[in-house]
Amino acid sequence: MSDSAQSIARPVYRIVALQFTIAVLFAALVAYFAGVEKGWSAAMGGAIAVIGSGVYALIVAGGSRDAKAALRRHELAEMVKLFLTAVLFIAALVLFQSAANVWLILGFAVATLAYWFSLLAV
Repeated sequence: MSDSAQSIARPVYRIVALQFTIAVLFAALVAYFAGVEKGWSAAMGGAIAVIGSGVYALIVAGGSRDAKAALRRHELAEMVKLFLTAVLFIAALVLFQSAANVWLILGFAVATLAYWFSLLAV
């Protein structure tokens, strides 16, 4: 990996790591205060957000100094992330029908907000 790609990759992976940490903490709090089933639902929602962000980071981390190539890479990464998020939500709702849907969505929302706010910190 070139120096420019490494300088792009480090902050992107730190953002995903921070998002993962916040998602885990939120799921643990939900499990403690609202029950284990709701905590697992929040964890699944957080995992959906973290997996999407991780895939985005993997696609973007290759980096390029060419602005058009970088834009195309970000567009591709966002399309893949949105598709993967939709597939994972459908899979979670179909395969885990006992999931508490509200907590699944809240787990996703908290992890997504963590991603947005971690962009400010990195």
